[in-house]
Amino acid sequence: MIYYETTFPVRYYEADPMGIVHHSNYIRYFECARDEMIASWGYGVEKCAADGIVFPVVSIEMRFRASAKIGDTLRVSAQIDSMPLAKLTVKQAVYNQDGVLCAEGTVVLGFIDSRSGKLIPCPEKFRALMEQYDK
Repeated sequence: MIYYETTFPVRYYEADPMGIVHHSNYIRYFECARDEMIASWGYGVEKCAADGIVFPVVSIEMRFRASAKIGDTLRVSAQIDSMPLAKLTVKQAVYNQDGVLCAEGTVVLGFIDSRSGKLIPCPEKFRALMEQYDK
């Protein structure tokens, strides 16, 4: 299993006039944690793209549990339970500073060769890096 988490404050522009985070921002929070996780392996999305690998979102399933608000500091996690073959499944969650679960979900990413535009299996370089961080 690979587990990663990051924290950041809720920004003013992410909230509605009542100070509650708009639901669309949780997808961005998930993406921030995934991108940081991959970058922490030394193979960020920019390097992947330079190698001709892109990770389109195939599906997102999300459940909202509690509202995050302006002034909250969020903790966002990304967890990978199994090595990918053709798709990468990431379990994700957003908690506020009090540990209250605000949203949870699963994001499925595919692997595409940007030169051909075709689906490919998980690239060996990516898989090898994941194995280093698998605990």
